[in-house]
Amino acid sequence: MRTTRLSRRTLALAGAALLTTVLASCGSGMDHDMPGMNHGGASPSASASDGHAMPGMDHGVPVADGAGAPADNRSGYRFDAAAATLPAGQPTDYRFSITGPDGKPVTAFAVEQTKQMHFYAIRSDLTGFQHLHPTMAPDGTWTAPLTALTPGSWRTYASFTPDSGDGKGTALVLSRTVNVDGKADAAPLPAAATTTQVDGYTVTLQGTPMANMAHPMTVTVTKDGKPVTDLQPYLDTYAHLTAFHEGDMAFAHLHPASEAAGGGQGGPALAFHAEFPQAGNWRLFLQFQTAGQLHTAAITLKVG
Repeated sequence: MRTTRLSRRTLALAGAALLTTVLASCGSGMDHDMPGMNHGGASPSASASDGHAMPGMDHGVPVADGAGAPADNRSGYRFDAAAATLPAGQPTDYRFSITGPDGKPVTAFAVEQTKQMHFYAIRSDLTGFQHLHPTMAPDGTWTAPLTALTPGSWRTYASFTPDSGDGKGTALVLSRTVNVDGKADAAPLPAAATTTQVDGYTVTLQGTPMANMAHPMTVTVTKDGKPVTDLQPYLDTYAHLTAFHEGDMAFAHLHPASEAAGGGQGGPALAFHAEFPQAGNWRLFLQFQTAGQLHTAAITLKVG
C-alpha cells in the first residue's frame, strides 16, 4: 500500500512538471506582443495583447491579439460604440459593432465557448464586473444589456473571433472606455488573498504565477467546510475565470484545463492554465454555477 501511494505521488509530480514544461513551450516562440490566454481561435502567428488562450489547450484556442494595454483596434478590426456616456443607476442597453479591415461591420463570428461574443464591463477601480453575451442584429450591431452602473469611468471589452475575411480564425479582444454620469467614489482594491467567499461558498486559489510565464493554477470550491461536487456546466466548462490588471486594466482570460465532460457535474478542484502579461495586482472573477444559479467570486492575486 505504501509503495502504491508513493508511486501515485511520483506520477502526479511528474505530470505537473510535464504540464509546466508543455505550457512554457506553448507560450514561447509565438509572434505576439505579450503572452496571454483567450477564448478564441487565433492562429499561432496572431499577435497577443489580450490575455486569452494558449495553443494546444483542451479548447484548442491559441494566443489572441489583445493582452496588455487595452485598445479599441487591432489587426485591422475596430470596436465602435454608439455612446460615450451612460446613465447611472438603471439598466442600459450598450450598443456596439465590430468593423473589419474592409471598413464594413463584421457579421460572421465563430462560436467560442458556446457564444459568438463575450462582452465584459468593469469600472476603473475593478468593481462592478459584468460578463454578458450580447445579441447581434443582421446589420452587425450588438446589444449588451448592462445592469445598473455606478458613476465613474468604465471599460468595456469585446472578445470574439471573426469567421470570415482576412482575420478569419483570429481571436481578438478589443476595448473602449465609457463614462457613467455622476460623482464617482473609488473603492480601494482588496488586498491579495488565497480565499474568498460568495453566496455561502468558499473559493480557494492555489498557484504562484509569474509574469510572462505559463503556470498551472487550481481553484477549489467548498461549502460549510465540505467539497462542492455539484458544479454545473457553464460555457462548456465548470468555471470561467477572468482577470483585470490594476492600473491599466489589461485583460486576461485564464483558460480551463478541461471541458465539462458529458454535461455532468464537477468540482471541487478546477484546473486552469494561467499566463499573465505583466506583474502586479490582478482582480480575478471566478464564475461557477450550482442548482441553476450563477455565482461570481472576486479575489485579488499578486503576480510577481
